[in-house]
Amino acid sequence: MSAQNVPLAGTAPTVDPVGATYSKISWRLLPFLGVLWVLAWLDRVNIGFAKLQMLDDLRFSEAVYGLGAGIFFLGYFLFEVPSNMLLQRIGAKKTVMRITIGWGLICIAQAWVTTPTQFYVLRFLLGAFEAGFYPGVILYLTYWYPSQRRAKAFGTFMSASAIAGVLGGPLAGAIMTSTAGLQGMHGWQWLFIIEGIPSVLAGMFAYFYMTDRPEQAHWLSADEKRIVQQQLEADHRAQGERGSDWRTLFGSPLVWLLIAVFFCLLCANSTLTFWIPTVIREAGFSSPMEVGWIAGVAYLFGAAGMVLNGRHSDRQGEVRWHFAGSALLGAAGMLVLAIAMGMASIPVPVALAAMVLALAGTMSAIPVFWQMPNMLLSGGAAAVGVALINSVANLAGFGAPYLMGLIKSATGKVAPGLYLVAIVEVLSAVLAIAFIARLQRRKAL
Repeated sequence: MSAQNVPLAGTAPTVDPVGATYSKISWRLLPFLGVLWVLAWLDRVNIGFAKLQMLDDLRFSEAVYGLGAGIFFLGYFLFEVPSNMLLQRIGAKKTVMRITIGWGLICIAQAWVTTPTQFYVLRFLLGAFEAGFYPGVILYLTYWYPSQRRAKAFGTFMSASAIAGVLGGPLAGAIMTSTAGLQGMHGWQWLFIIEGIPSVLAGMFAYFYMTDRPEQAHWLSADEKRIVQQQLEADHRAQGERGSDWRTLFGSPLVWLLIAVFFCLLCANSTLTFWIPTVIREAGFSSPMEVGWIAGVAYLFGAAGMVLNGRHSDRQGEVRWHFAGSALLGAAGMLVLAIAMGMASIPVPVALAAMVLALAGTMSAIPVFWQMPNMLLSGGAAAVGVALINSVANLAGFGAPYLMGLIKSATGKVAPGLYLVAIVEVLSAVLAIAFIARLQRRKAL
C-alpha cells in the first residue's frame, strides 16, 4: 500500500456512500413532496375552520357539514386505484401535476358555494382529484428506498399533514379574520381562494422538478444510481416471495385485514381532523384565531410523533408494537377527551391535553402502518394494493365525520361520538397485532 493511501491518525472517518446517497435523495424528494402534502392537507381540511363561519352564513346544519366533509372520501375511494395504475403507466410527475392542479381549482371553487348540493358536489370532486396523491407517493417512495429506510421516509413525508395542522390553524384564523368583508366576501370564502392558488402553481412546478425513477435522475451520479439499484435489489431478495399479481388482491384475507386495520385508525384520524376546531370552540375558545393557534400546537406534537416513531421503528426493525402502541395511546386520549367533553363544566386543561394525546398517538401510527403492505406485496400488486388499502380504508373519512355530525345534531354534544371512535381505534391495534402474527406464521411455513 502506498503512503498516500494510508489514512492519517486523527482524520475523519470515510463517508458512508450509501448513507450519503440516501441523504441526497431525501433532501431532493421529501421536502418537495412534503410541501405538496401540506397543500393537499390544507385544501382538504380547511373546511373544518370555514365551518365556524359558513354554517351560519349559508344556514347549513351540523349534519350537512358532516356529510359534506365526509363525501370527499367517496370521490377518493372511486378514483384512487385507477390513479395509482395510471401512475405506473405515465410516471409520477405527470400524475402529481394533474392531481395537484385539479384539487387547487376545486378548492378555489368552494368559495362560491351557496347550497348543500353545490357543497356536496365540490367536496366529492375535491376527493376525486386528490385521489391517488397519498398512495401514489407511498408507491413512488418504494421506487427509491429499501424497506429498512422506508418508515423514516414515510414518517418524514406524512408528518407534513401534522405540519399543515400546525400552520393551517393559525393561517386559517388569520385569513378569516383579516379578509372578512374584503370585496364584499366572507372570510371563509377568502380562505378557500387563498389556500387553493398555491396548489395550482405547485402542480405546474412538479412536472419540471420531479424525477420518475432513480435511473432517470440527472442529479445522481452513476455510482449513486448503482448504489440505489443494489440496495433495492438486495431488499427485494431479502423480502422473499411476495404477491405480485394485483388480480389476487381482492380475494386475499390478509389484504382485507390490512384494510380493516387502517379503516379503524382512520376513523379516529378523520374525526380529529374535521372536528378538532369544534372541540376547541366547545371548550370555550370562540375566535377563529384562538382556535387556529390551539389546533396548531396540537398538530406540532402530531408531527413530532410521526417522525420519531417512524425513525425508531426503522432502527429497531419492529412494526407491530410501534403501530399498536401508538394507536392505543391515541385511543386513550380520545377516551379521556370524550369524558371531559361530556361533563357539564368542561375541564379545559384536561380536554386540551387529551386532545393532544389523541392526535399525537393516532398520527404516529400512520407511517408505521405502511410498512405492513410491503411485507405482503410487490410489483404490480404493490401499486394497486396500496391504492386499494388506502381507498377502501378512507371510507372511514366519509363515515366518521358524517356520524359525528348526526350525533352532534341529535344530542348537542360531541362526547358520544368520541366514545365510539375510541373503541374503534383500540380495535385497529388489536387487528394489527393479529395481522403481523399471522403473516409471520405464514412466512415461517
